[in-house]
Amino acid sequence: MMAKEFTIVHETEIDGTPAQVFDAATAGTSGWMWPMNIEAKLGGAGPFGSTVTVWEPPHRFSNRMDGEGGFFNQLDYDISELDGGTSWLRYTHSGVFFEDWDNQYDAAAKHTAFYLHTLGQYVKYFSRRQAAFADVQGPVASGSTDAFEVVKSALGIHDGGAGGHISVTVAGLGVINAVVDYLDPNFVGLRTDDAMIRFFGRNAFGAVVGMTIHLFHGGADADAASVAWGAWLNGLYT
Repeated sequence: MMAKEFTIVHETEIDGTPAQVFDAATAGTSGWMWPMNIEAKLGGAGPFGSTVTVWEPPHRFSNRMDGEGGFFNQLDYDISELDGGTSWLRYTHSGVFFEDWDNQYDAAAKHTAFYLHTLGQYVKYFSRRQAAFADVQGPVASGSTDAFEVVKSALGIHDGGAGGHISVTVAGLGVINAVVDYLDPNFVGLRTDDAMIRFFGRNAFGAVVGMTIHLFHGGADADAASVAWGAWLNGLYT
Protein backbone atom coordinates (compact mmCIF):
# COMPACT_ATOMS: atom_id res chain seq x y z
CA MET A 1 0.00 0.00 0.00
CA MET A 2 1.67 3.21 -1.15
CA ALA A 3 1.40 6.40 0.90
CA LYS A 4 0.82 9.67 -0.88
CA GLU A 5 0.87 13.06 0.80
CA PHE A 6 -1.82 15.71 0.40
CA THR A 7 -2.28 19.36 1.27
CA ILE A 8 -5.63 21.15 1.44
CA VAL A 9 -5.60 24.94 1.88
CA HIS A 10 -8.80 26.88 2.55
CA GLU A 11 -8.98 30.62 3.19
CA THR A 12 -12.02 32.53 4.36
CA GLU A 13 -13.11 35.75 6.04
CA ILE A 14 -14.86 35.29 9.38
CA ASP A 15 -17.11 37.80 11.10
CA GLY A 16 -15.30 37.88 14.42
CA THR A 17 -12.02 38.83 16.05
CA PRO A 18 -8.88 36.66 15.87
CA ALA A 19 -9.40 35.82 19.54
CA GLN A 20 -12.90 34.52 18.81
CA VAL A 21 -11.67 32.46 15.87
CA PHE A 22 -8.74 31.06 17.87
CA ASP A 23 -11.10 30.16 20.71
CA ALA A 24 -13.45 28.40 18.30
CA ALA A 25 -10.59 26.38 16.81
CA THR A 26 -9.15 25.32 20.15
CA ALA A 27 -11.92 25.34 22.77
CA GLY A 28 -15.28 25.61 21.00
CA THR A 29 -15.05 22.70 18.58
CA SER A 30 -18.32 21.13 19.77
CA GLY A 31 -20.07 24.14 18.26
CA TRP A 32 -18.95 23.60 14.66
CA MET A 33 -17.24 20.24 14.24
CA TRP A 34 -17.24 17.80 17.16
CA PRO A 35 -16.02 17.94 20.78
CA MET A 36 -12.23 17.80 21.09
CA ASN A 37 -9.94 18.12 24.07
CA ILE A 38 -6.96 20.31 23.29
CA GLU A 39 -4.42 21.10 25.99
CA ALA A 40 -3.83 24.84 25.77
CA LYS A 41 -0.05 24.96 25.52
CA LEU A 42 2.84 24.17 23.23
CA GLY A 43 3.44 20.43 23.41
CA GLY A 44 0.00 19.84 24.85
CA ALA A 45 -2.11 16.82 24.06
CA GLY A 46 -4.58 17.09 21.19
CA PRO A 47 -7.29 14.79 19.84
CA PHE A 48 -6.55 11.32 18.42
CA GLY A 49 -3.08 11.25 19.95
CA SER A 50 -1.93 14.49 18.31
CA THR A 51 0.37 17.08 19.85
CA VAL A 52 0.09 20.87 19.86
CA THR A 53 3.06 22.00 17.75
CA VAL A 54 2.24 25.74 17.56
CA TRP A 55 0.43 27.71 20.28
CA GLU A 56 0.48 31.45 19.59
CA PRO A 57 -2.91 32.88 20.58
CA PRO A 58 -4.77 34.49 18.98
CA HIS A 59 -3.05 34.08 15.62
CA ARG A 60 -1.53 30.63 15.13
CA PHE A 61 -2.38 27.11 16.22
CA SER A 62 -1.19 23.76 14.87
CA ASN A 63 -1.39 20.18 15.94
CA ARG A 64 0.11 17.04 14.43
CA MET A 65 -0.28 13.30 14.74
CA ASP A 66 2.35 10.84 13.51
CA GLY A 67 1.96 7.12 12.96
CA GLU A 68 3.43 4.07 11.32
CA GLY A 69 4.44 3.79 7.69
CA GLY A 70 5.05 7.49 7.22
CA PHE A 71 1.53 8.48 8.30
CA PHE A 72 0.94 11.97 9.64
CA ASN A 73 -1.98 14.35 9.95
CA GLN A 74 -1.43 18.05 10.57
CA LEU A 75 -3.82 20.97 11.00
CA ASP A 76 -2.63 24.58 10.83
CA TYR A 77 -4.69 27.67 11.65
CA ASP A 78 -3.26 31.06 10.69
CA ILE A 79 -5.54 33.92 11.76
CA SER A 80 -5.04 37.59 10.94
CA GLU A 81 -7.09 40.65 11.81
CA LEU A 82 -8.93 42.62 9.14
CA ASP A 83 -10.54 46.03 9.35
CA GLY A 84 -14.04 46.22 10.76
CA GLY A 85 -13.71 43.52 13.40
CA THR A 86 -13.39 40.59 11.04
CA SER A 87 -10.63 38.02 10.60
CA TRP A 88 -8.95 36.13 7.80
CA LEU A 89 -8.40 32.42 8.38
CA ARG A 90 -5.90 30.42 6.37
CA TYR A 91 -6.40 26.76 7.22
CA THR A 92 -4.05 24.05 6.00
CA HIS A 93 -4.71 20.33 6.38
CA SER A 94 -1.82 18.12 5.35
CA GLY A 95 -1.15 14.44 5.76
CA VAL A 96 -1.07 11.08 4.04
CA PHE A 97 -3.69 8.96 2.32
CA PHE A 98 -2.82 5.32 1.71
CA GLU A 99 -5.44 4.32 -0.85
CA ASP A 100 -8.22 5.70 -3.06
CA TRP A 101 -6.32 8.99 -3.02
CA ASP A 102 -8.50 10.98 -5.44
CA ASN A 103 -11.76 10.12 -3.68
CA GLN A 104 -10.33 10.74 -0.22
CA TYR A 105 -8.86 14.08 -1.30
CA ASP A 106 -12.13 15.17 -2.89
CA ALA A 107 -14.08 14.22 0.22
CA ALA A 108 -11.61 15.94 2.58
CA ALA A 109 -11.51 19.15 0.52
CA LYS A 110 -15.31 19.42 0.35
CA HIS A 111 -15.73 18.60 4.03
CA THR A 112 -13.13 21.27 4.85
CA ALA A 113 -15.10 23.97 3.05
CA PHE A 114 -18.28 22.98 4.89
CA TYR A 115 -16.65 22.72 8.33
CA LEU A 116 -14.95 26.10 8.02
CA HIS A 117 -18.18 27.72 6.86
CA THR A 118 -19.77 26.25 9.98
CA LEU A 119 -16.92 27.63 12.08
CA GLY A 120 -17.71 31.06 10.66
CA GLN A 121 -21.39 30.68 11.50
CA TYR A 122 -20.47 29.61 15.02
CA VAL A 123 -18.22 32.64 15.56
CA LYS A 124 -20.80 35.03 14.16
CA TYR A 125 -23.88 33.72 15.98
CA PHE A 126 -22.77 31.56 18.93
CA SER A 127 -19.23 32.63 19.80
CA ARG A 128 -17.76 31.09 22.96
CA ARG A 129 -20.93 29.11 23.69
CA GLN A 130 -20.44 25.40 24.30
CA ALA A 131 -22.75 23.11 22.37
CA ALA A 132 -24.55 19.94 23.30
CA PHE A 133 -23.45 17.75 20.39
CA ALA A 134 -24.87 14.71 18.65
CA ASP A 135 -23.77 12.73 15.60
CA VAL A 136 -26.33 10.70 13.65
CA GLN A 137 -25.65 8.24 10.85
CA GLY A 138 -28.22 7.08 8.32
CA PRO A 139 -28.97 3.44 7.49
CA VAL A 140 -27.19 1.39 4.84
CA ALA A 141 -29.82 2.43 2.30
CA SER A 142 -28.63 6.04 2.64
CA GLY A 143 -25.45 5.09 0.83
CA SER A 144 -27.25 4.94 -2.51
CA THR A 145 -26.51 7.36 -5.33
CA ASP A 146 -29.57 9.56 -4.84
CA ALA A 147 -29.78 9.28 -1.05
CA PHE A 148 -28.87 12.90 -0.31
CA GLU A 149 -31.54 14.19 -2.67
CA VAL A 150 -34.03 12.35 -0.45
CA VAL A 151 -32.85 14.45 2.50
CA LYS A 152 -33.13 17.70 0.56
CA SER A 153 -36.62 16.81 -0.60
CA ALA A 154 -37.74 15.97 2.94
CA LEU A 155 -36.40 19.33 4.15
CA GLY A 156 -38.14 21.15 1.31
CA ILE A 157 -34.83 22.36 -0.06
CA HIS A 158 -34.14 22.90 -3.71
CA ASP A 159 -30.93 23.87 -5.44
CA GLY A 160 -31.63 27.59 -5.49
CA GLY A 161 -28.76 28.31 -3.12
CA ALA A 162 -28.43 29.23 0.53
CA GLY A 163 -30.34 32.00 2.25
CA GLY A 164 -33.85 30.60 2.25
CA HIS A 165 -35.95 29.37 5.14
CA ILE A 166 -37.37 25.92 5.79
CA SER A 167 -39.76 24.35 8.27
CA VAL A 168 -39.57 20.66 9.04
CA THR A 169 -41.51 18.65 11.61
CA VAL A 170 -39.49 16.16 13.65
CA ALA A 171 -41.42 13.86 15.94
CA GLY A 172 -40.50 14.58 19.55
CA LEU A 173 -39.07 18.00 18.71
CA GLY A 174 -41.93 19.71 16.90
CA VAL A 175 -41.53 22.18 14.07
CA ILE A 176 -37.98 23.28 13.31
CA ASN A 177 -37.78 26.67 11.59
CA ALA A 178 -34.34 27.35 10.16
CA VAL A 179 -32.26 29.40 7.76
CA VAL A 180 -30.45 27.44 5.07
CA ASP A 181 -26.95 28.83 5.57
CA TYR A 182 -25.13 26.33 3.32
CA LEU A 183 -26.26 24.37 0.30
CA ASP A 184 -24.37 22.43 -2.32
CA PRO A 185 -24.73 18.97 -3.87
CA ASN A 186 -23.15 17.22 -0.87
CA PHE A 187 -23.94 19.32 2.20
CA VAL A 188 -26.79 21.26 3.82
CA GLY A 189 -26.40 23.62 6.76
CA LEU A 190 -29.37 24.78 8.83
CA ARG A 191 -29.25 27.45 11.53
CA THR A 192 -31.93 28.32 14.07
CA ASP A 193 -31.87 30.86 16.90
CA ASP A 194 -30.25 28.32 19.21
CA ALA A 195 -28.88 25.48 17.09
CA MET A 196 -27.01 24.44 13.99
CA ILE A 197 -27.93 21.24 12.16
CA ARG A 198 -25.58 19.95 9.47
CA PHE A 199 -26.29 17.27 6.86
CA PHE A 200 -23.51 15.36 5.09
CA GLY A 201 -24.08 13.61 1.78
CA ARG A 202 -21.29 11.13 2.32
CA ASN A 203 -23.01 8.73 -0.03
CA ALA A 204 -21.07 10.60 -2.73
CA PHE A 205 -17.84 9.35 -1.14
CA GLY A 206 -18.73 5.72 -0.49
CA ALA A 207 -20.32 6.07 2.95
CA VAL A 208 -23.83 6.85 4.26
CA VAL A 209 -25.67 10.11 4.81
CA GLY A 210 -25.00 11.60 8.23
CA MET A 211 -25.76 14.66 10.29
CA THR A 212 -24.47 16.58 13.29
CA ILE A 213 -26.54 18.53 15.79
CA HIS A 214 -25.14 21.48 17.76
CA LEU A 215 -27.50 22.80 20.45
CA PHE A 216 -26.70 26.05 22.25
CA HIS A 217 -29.67 26.61 24.55
CA GLY A 218 -29.42 25.94 28.26
CA GLY A 219 -30.43 22.45 29.29
CA ALA A 220 -30.17 21.13 25.74
CA ASP A 221 -30.64 17.36 25.53
CA ALA A 222 -28.34 16.06 22.82
CA ASP A 223 -29.40 12.45 23.41
CA ALA A 224 -33.07 13.27 22.86
CA ALA A 225 -32.22 15.27 19.73
CA SER A 226 -30.12 12.37 18.44
CA VAL A 227 -32.97 9.91 18.91
CA ALA A 228 -35.53 12.21 17.28
CA TRP A 229 -33.42 13.20 14.30
CA GLY A 230 -32.17 9.62 13.95
CA ALA A 231 -35.74 8.36 13.64
CA TRP A 232 -36.47 11.11 11.11
CA LEU A 233 -33.39 10.29 9.03
CA ASN A 234 -33.90 6.54 9.14
CA GLY A 235 -37.55 6.99 8.27
CA LEU A 236 -36.61 8.56 4.94
CA TYR A 237 -35.22 5.24 3.70
CA THR A 238 -37.84 2.76 4.88
